Amino acid sequence: MRIATYNVEWFASLFDQNNLLINDDSWSGRYDVTKARQIAALGEVFQRLDADGIMVIEAPNTGNTQSTTVALENFAAHFNLRQNKAIIGFANDTQQEIAFLYDPQKMQVVHDPHGEESSAAGSDMAPRFDSVFKIDLDVDSHPDTVTFSKPPLELLVSPEGAPPLRLIGVHAKSKAPHGARNHQQEVRISIANRRKQLAQCIWLRQRVEYHLAAGDDLLVLGDFNDGPGLDEYERLFGQSGVEVVLGVNKPSDQTLFDPHALAKLSPRSPAPTTARFFNHVTKTYLNALLDYIMVSPDLRRRTAPRWKIWHPFDTPECFRDRAFCDALLTASDHFPVTVDLDIAAKG
Repeated sequence: MRIATYNVEWFASLFDQNNLLINDDSWSGRYDVTKARQIAALGEVFQRLDADGIMVIEAPNTGNTQSTTVALENFAAHFNLRQNKAIIGFANDTQQEIAFLYDPQKMQVVHDPHGEESSAAGSDMAPRFDSVFKIDLDVDSHPDTVTFSKPPLELLVSPEGAPPLRLIGVHAKSKAPHGARNHQQEVRISIANRRKQLAQCIWLRQRVEYHLAAGDDLLVLGDFNDGPGLDEYERLFGQSGVEVVLGVNKPSDQTLFDPHALAKLSPRSPAPTTARFFNHVTKTYLNALLDYIMVSPDLRRRTAPRWKIWHPFDTPECFRDRAFCDALLTASDHFPVTVDLDIAAKG
């Protein structure tokens, strides 16, 4: 079974108010890319991934007349994808939903959120992801309250002929200092954003520990807007949010695994990347590792997972195929990540 995570930049802008593709030469949300070009590129990428299920980050909008699931299913029909059924959890108001597009012949999927709904004051015991988390990160005896602008998507997935597993799709808080007008504001906003991102990851880690204690097979996947050693503010808090969710320094039976995160933690390993952004100040590209698929210990032991970043330059099979390389660069500023699992009965 192949599972993917893919952050699609400005996916929402490719659909009209009736959830139909705007397949014309008007500009997409991507710089210097038309909607028709981005749609064609995305179709090629989704077809080449050939995944049984894809966690779509920044999925199309759900609103008054728009529907994430209808839009994604229309997209799948346009390209005759076998992944033609979509599901979301708690909708948000950012026009960037988290959704799962999957092959209904390969699995059954239901939205299965855990945790209790909290009051506005929050709960420090992993409340439901559309609720409020209470945490004192700066140890001043005054807990802060944290919410997800994009509540993680919790799914119960039942693969054909195999035991169920749980997926948690994540789009964590961005740490970029958007809106800063000077260096002091940049520092202040960056620290505040990192604090919120870390709090969200602590909340996620509490849910991970709940599922590990229950003996559940678990995948945590998506865009964490973070990674070990990604910025200088990490030293203020001791760990990156990614390390918190993985459970670095915890016993092996409580630690999730992602080889790309592990490579980033090792100073001797080449650093993989999953995203490429243009820096308008330096006129160069910034590469970053932001997207992960974390696997629970027992699932890893039984299924011999094989991870791949579909990077247009760093993955030879992508780079050698010029048309596919161009499609990856045109489709989004992130690149897909997949994991192949040899699913079989527990034992």
